[in-house]
Amino acid sequence: MELSHFTDYSLRVLIYATVHKPEKITLAELTKVYRISHHHLVKVVHHLGKLGYLENKRGRNGGIYLGKNPDQVSVGDVVRRTETHLNLVECFSAKNNACRLSPACRLMGALIEARDAFFGVLDSYTLADLASNKKSILHLLRPRGTKS
Repeated sequence: MELSHFTDYSLRVLIYATVHKPEKITLAELTKVYRISHHHLVKVVHHLGKLGYLENKRGRNGGIYLGKNPDQVSVGDVVRRTETHLNLVECFSAKNNACRLSPACRLMGALIEARDAFFGVLDSYTLADLASNKKSILHLLRPRGTKS
């Protein structure tokens, strides 16, 4: 199972916003720090804003702020809401399932159990947990060439 770049970037942006809370962050700094295209980050930040994870303010004093308390944001919830689909194999989709084994196969049940266990673990972590080593994260995210 591989998460999409969109979900990966979403989690990175949320970690960044969490360690900088309550300060504002900008798309320019996210682009520079993560070396991710500005275009991709615009989509990610917009989507996270629509979901309420970020607060996006325009104007002179605008910027990006964490929209929710990091203790209240489950990593599993973020992944569920940023992945386009969670179909691990063809038979997860009733519409696109052409597998002849489906009526007798037990693989689907095993994969559903595995997916549920995966989300069970992710649901046990919050943004606050991911950012609990704030000092180390800030050190790693500092612009190159600057001293600690």
